[in-house]
Amino acid sequence: VQLQASGGGLVQAGGSLRLSCTTSGRTFYNFHTGWFRQFPGKEREFVAAIRRDNSQVTRYADSVKGRFTISKDNAKNTVYLRMDNLKPEDTGVHYCAVTQILWSYVDESRRYTTWGQGTLVTVSS
Repeated sequence: VQLQASGGGLVQAGGSLRLSCTTSGRTFYNFHTGWFRQFPGKEREFVAAIRRDNSQVTRYADSVKGRFTISKDNAKNTVYLRMDNLKPEDTGVHYCAVTQILWSYVDESRRYTTWGQGTLVTVSS
């Protein structure tokens, strides 16, 4: 399994970006998909996750609830992270990853087996 994250960039506070995570085959049908981010000198932290199969069940970190939306298109083998009302503290490298662990643990980065290369999001104040 290979994942490709894209869509990062520079945006002003209050702006929006949409990240994409693409792969081949039925990866997002067979695996839960998560987005994580990492700030310089910090550990990778959970942002959002979407359940496998055709489910649209999602989970979000408290810091992004109401601002970020995770979704997927199985036919296009793509998972999206729509980020609205961005804040400077959202700045960091954003990664997508997949796991087959129980849904209860999808906010734990150590449970994920495959990671994309990361895409940088920079929010200016």
